[in-house]
Amino acid sequence: MSLAAQAAHWLSRLVQIPSVTPIQAGPRAGEPGEARIAEAVAGWFRQLGGEIVVEEVLPNRPNVYGWWRGQTDAWVAVDVHVDTVGVEQMAGDPFDGAIRDGRVWGRGAVDTKATLGVILALLEAAQASRTTPAPNVLIGATVDEEFGATGAPAFAAWLRRRPFQIAQLVVAEPTQCAPVYGHRGVARFELTFHGIPAHTSQPDLGRNAVVAAARTILAYVDEHARLQTLPPATVGRAALTTSLIHGGTGINVVPDQCQIAVDRRIVDGEEPAAVIDALCAAAQAAGGLPVEIRRLREIHAFLQPPGSAFVRCLAAWSGSAPQVAPYGTNAWAYRDLPGEVVVIGPGSIDQAHGAEEWVEIAELERLAHIYAAWWGLHMP
Repeated sequence: MSLAAQAAHWLSRLVQIPSVTPIQAGPRAGEPGEARIAEAVAGWFRQLGGEIVVEEVLPNRPNVYGWWRGQTDAWVAVDVHVDTVGVEQMAGDPFDGAIRDGRVWGRGAVDTKATLGVILALLEAAQASRTTPAPNVLIGATVDEEFGATGAPAFAAWLRRRPFQIAQLVVAEPTQCAPVYGHRGVARFELTFHGIPAHTSQPDLGRNAVVAAARTILAYVDEHARLQTLPPATVGRAALTTSLIHGGTGINVVPDQCQIAVDRRIVDGEEPAAVIDALCAAAQAAGGLPVEIRRLREIHAFLQPPGSAFVRCLAAWSGSAPQVAPYGTNAWAYRDLPGEVVVIGPGSIDQAHGAEEWVEIAELERLAHIYAAWWGLHMP
């Protein structure tokens, strides 16, 4: 079996194990969470000669760490998240893992089980040929990337407790095998506006929390437009979106409470906490009512020098120029670790999270050769 066929076979097996992040799990999701796939990955890592640690990050949602001793003292690592988004919008069986038309199909096929499939194929080929990587290779199969972002910082904390230092770390995401050296961060928060209820026949006796939220949303629309007029940072322009709203208790009651959820994309040079502070102050000014804030996520932009040695090597092996990405990844969690961090993986982000998900087998083969060069493996 060719390396590309091996990678497609492994990926198909991975897709067939549902691992939908619990908050997005609906009737078609199967068993929510990563427990099943973590158990399978840990077993495969052991079969392929790895040393294994399983770390429970959330109840029944463990990270799996596997490592293989190399020929040198150098250590390299990969973060590949094994959770997926929901499947309720997908046509057909979202977990069939079909291999057809030069592609592997199903939820997680590109985001990001593709990279794990390639890794398993390489480890299997190395074991069969009695080949040892040049560096020590560490794989972190992490949880909760699609919602809470708890798996990657847990892996980073585990790395800090280990005696070895990671010289190079890859974060797996679909980049069409181009090395990504930067992307925006995110600041997410909820605002709850507190008004005064009243009968809608006499609305002036109340203070309408929905109106306060609406005024704030319009102020945020103006703020987003202003951000688009600024010169772009290295990772692009900041963006501001009000994405959720809930308020009111009845059609004949002036609403005394309204909640909105806000997503602000962070560029290099910005502090997420300061950005949230400013937006909260703007909400108080625009809404005119007391507002309560709940901070949900504060993640800095990720930026690796595009001319660094590892980025240049990946660009040469992939034949693709280094670039920045419009979406976020787990790379933020490793920004204070020594060594270089780069995002790279097969397939396009355009195929992620949609009604259909697939990855080209040719992309799996391309990544396999990049990893083989990185790990010093001589593969056919």
